Amino acid sequence: MQNVKIIDHPLVQHKISLMRDINTGTKEFRELASETAMLMCYEATRDLPLKTVEIQTPVAVAKSRIISGKKLAFVPVLRAGLAMTDGIVQLLPAAKVGHIGIFRDPETTNAVEYYCKLPSDVSERDVIITDIMLATGVTSVKTIDILKKAGVKNIKLMCIIASPQGIEAVNKAYPDVEIYCGAVDEGLNDQNYIVPGLGDAGDRIFGTK
Repeated sequence: MQNVKIIDHPLVQHKISLMRDINTGTKEFRELASETAMLMCYEATRDLPLKTVEIQTPVAVAKSRIISGKKLAFVPVLRAGLAMTDGIVQLLPAAKVGHIGIFRDPETTNAVEYYCKLPSDVSERDVIITDIMLATGVTSVKTIDILKKAGVKNIKLMCIIASPQGIEAVNKAYPDVEIYCGAVDEGLNDQNYIVPGLGDAGDRIFGTK
């Protein structure tokens, strides 16, 4: 699979297993989504550039490395992507956050945008899209479309669980977009749910049915 990084760290895999469990309640599911996203963010930001600075410690002057001012933005896809944002911004509190709302029309299966609010300088930032599930890929491709039209040049997609079909759709439309995920499942059922997946992520986060 092109441009796909599966984050197989034991903590990530453990938390995904708990998220899959039908007996995991709303509060715990929401917390797990945030914690898993925080852990995955370490890998998704591994290529951030560093610069060397001099720091005065209590003992002496140290040559240390800090992030060299690269501008980042996170864009959760409503609703489920919101649950990943809290954990991520704890790591990178200076990053800006945009929001894109998309639903899939049940009759046409087309992705329909209903909300978009992006940082005014988004075109100057590297963007990481967050969404718990990459199922058909329709929503992710539409999200990337919107960001590309806004002038964003460097985009990554971070999801917790992906399907082979979703990965293929994103790769075909945007081969330059790297995908970071915790697991690639078997595929989709006739309702386009990921199998075995974890059900409807939005419903499990917000307690709706």
